[in-house]
Amino acid sequence: MAKRSAPEVNAGSMADIAFLLLIFFLVTTDIATDSGLNRKLPPWEDKPDDTEVKIKQRNIFQITVNKKDQIQIKTRGDDKLTELKDLRAEIVAFLDNGGGQGEDACQYCQGDKHPESSDNFVKAVISLGNDRLTKYETYISVQNEVIAAYNELRNREFLKEYPNLNMNYVQANNMYQDPQTDQDEKDKLKEKLQVIKDRIPQIFSEAETKKS
Repeated sequence: MAKRSAPEVNAGSMADIAFLLLIFFLVTTDIATDSGLNRKLPPWEDKPDDTEVKIKQRNIFQITVNKKDQIQIKTRGDDKLTELKDLRAEIVAFLDNGGGQGEDACQYCQGDKHPESSDNFVKAVISLGNDRLTKYETYISVQNEVIAAYNELRNREFLKEYPNLNMNYVQANNMYQDPQTDQDEKDKLKEKLQVIKDRIPQIFSEAETKKS
């Protein structure tokens, strides 16, 4: 009996199908983009070469994370170790101090006006440095506490400035960034958010990593 030959599968169109599938996935897939860490450094000012721009020491809150992942802060002229859980409150107290006098007086600060702490929100600078051996997780956790401290104060001022909106600064910012939010609503939120950003600017400087 003659053997039947197996039917051949025509694969000539497989390349075309694969090409069409590739185009389909390229068009329909959302590619996530990493926006990085948002930071605002102290503003640059053009000055003559013989003029130095000096920041008063009391307006700088220094945070250093050493190689043992210990958090050291310098504020009110003192150096001390602090726990991560207490860092946010320390930063809020510094930013909200309101120790400025005259033209440096702070209209919105509710702190204890300590003479060796920050003058106002605009002049207060947070400086963060770390050792080369600092764990990445610790460093990011410290950064998160710094941002949370700013958001805590911005939430307070947003609620006070716009009580009828029934939302805080973070919620309003999330709504503004939501692509489903109507453009007219975004425009209104943008204006309100900017008012709070101008009132409490996020001036966060990251120092060069130190070697052990």
